[in-house]
Amino acid sequence: MTTNQATGSAVGERAAAGPLRLFLALDAAVTGANGLIYLLAAGPVGRLLDVDSAFLRGAGAFLSVYGVLVALLAARPLPPAGATKAVIEVNAVWAVASLAALLLGWLEPSTAGAVWIPLQALVVAAFAALQLGGLRRAHG
Repeated sequence: MTTNQATGSAVGERAAAGPLRLFLALDAAVTGANGLIYLLAAGPVGRLLDVDSAFLRGAGAFLSVYGVLVALLAARPLPPAGATKAVIEVNAVWAVASLAALLLGWLEPSTAGAVWIPLQALVVAAFAALQLGGLRRAHG
């Protein structure tokens, strides 16, 4: 392979990674913001959703750190497949666990919480699906 072919291949890979990087960056922003809200406003949010504020603080701490890690992954010119698959899997587990928490009675939220929890699960599942498509495009 010539230098031009190698350079062209790398440029093509970075271009193909564009949608993946976008979906990871959007995920990081939404997740990080959600995490900070849960972490910093656990009392009022907990009262609104009728979810324990200590639970929200723990979830908020996790989501804040997770959001930063996903942002670091999104900043890579070509996010590694393994790390991207891990993000997709965590997102899928989060979405399923959120719905299970409602359906199995692990949480008994207010009406606002009963609307919010499946909506955020849907958003997280959508990120997983979009990231999976982006991964396939970027890594073949």
